[in-house]
Amino acid sequence: MMQGNFWIPKKSLPLLLTLSFSTCSFLPILPSNAENIPLPSDAPLELYLLNQPKDNIITAKTIHPEKLTVPSLWWAKENSENKLLSNWIAYPKSETESPRVDLIVNQQIWSLLDYLERYVFVNQLGNLASNSGYNIRVFSYQREILATYTCNFAKSPFLCRIQMNNQNKAGLRYSL
Repeated sequence: MMQGNFWIPKKSLPLLLTLSFSTCSFLPILPSNAENIPLPSDAPLELYLLNQPKDNIITAKTIHPEKLTVPSLWWAKENSENKLLSNWIAYPKSETESPRVDLIVNQQIWSLLDYLERYVFVNQLGNLASNSGYNIRVFSYQREILATYTCNFAKSPFLCRIQMNNQNKAGLRYSL
C-alpha cells in the first residue's frame, strides 16, 4: 500500500491502528470546567414566601430602610422587557444549600420569546445575581423550572453554567 511518499504494508496497518488507540487510552483525562460547576438546587419553589417572607428571605417586596438589599434585582425587574420578571425569592446560604434566587417569570411572555431571547435574559440576571454570590433558577408560577444559572464560586474567576428547559414557542417540549 502506497500512501504519499510512505509505503505501509497491508499487514502493518491493523498493528499501527492498535498501537495508536492503545496509546490514546493512556493519556490522562482531565475534568472539564463544566464538571467543576455544582448542579442546580433541587429544592422546591416556595411560592408562599412571596406573601409571607421569613428569616433572611428577600422578595421583590422586601425593602431595607438603612441599606441596599442584596441581591438587588429591582432595576432588572423594572427594566425587564414586557414585564417578563414578575417576582423573585432570594435564599441566603444554608448548611446544605448555596445562596440562590428563584425568579418567577410571566409564562405568557416567556413562551413568546425564542431560545436566544430566553438565554440572554437568564445570562443577564445570572450575571447580576452571581456578582452577589447567588445562583438563579427561573420558574413559571406553575412551579415549572424553565432555566438555571449555576456557578462555582470557589474558582477565581468563577465558572458558571446555564441550563435551559427545551421548549418551543408553543410550550411543547422537544429534545435535541
